[in-house]
Amino acid sequence: MHTKTIAIGLEKGNKWTSTARGPHKKVDSIPLVRIIRDFLGYADNAKEAKRIIHNGKVLVNKRPVRDHKFGVGLMDVIEIPETKDHYVVLKSIKGLKVKKVNESESKKKLCRIVDKKVVNGGKVQYNLHDGSNVLSDKKFKVGDTLVLELPSMKITESIEYAKGCTVVIVNGRHTGAAGTIDEITEGTKSRKSLTKVGDIKTLTEYVFAVGKHKELIEG
Repeated sequence: MHTKTIAIGLEKGNKWTSTARGPHKKVDSIPLVRIIRDFLGYADNAKEAKRIIHNGKVLVNKRPVRDHKFGVGLMDVIEIPETKDHYVVLKSIKGLKVKKVNESESKKKLCRIVDKKVVNGGKVQYNLHDGSNVLSDKKFKVGDTLVLELPSMKITESIEYAKGCTVVIVNGRHTGAAGTIDEITEGTKSRKSLTKVGDIKTLTEYVFAVGKHKELIEG
């Protein structure tokens, strides 16, 4: 079935832009309406794209999203149940990109830990790169990646940010580059931590662990 069949009967119109809203930072996300229209081509114009979204035909991280301005960002999983298509949002030097994945890959989401704090009950709240958070009594460190089951957001495994793990660079002038960590230089009060990936040395906060030996989701 051609993707356009989910939006038949709507007139063509002019393209328009929309500001993203949601858990991701605005600068790191794209409105769902643009993903459906411009990135995936499921609609010829904004009106068609909005209709598809408002009718609940698009899932983000296995949950229906009916807000066409919802911001989709790095590692979000997009699904079109009617066409059985699955996608993950990744980074390239030009910005965000969308890659088609299989059904198995669509059932998990990789999230980088950006902060953590102890909460009532002794559990730790891990704050993640996409604005969400999870609670756990297991110990992880900032920079580690959690592999979450969708849609439950249950932690199924983790990827330690350490020498030898597979990573992609998601910010800075080397965005989109991938490789393994060769060296990590710890930060100080006056200097941020640096990570060496092959010939590239960049800020550790720009690097996203995506596998222990190979990428769990290949870019």
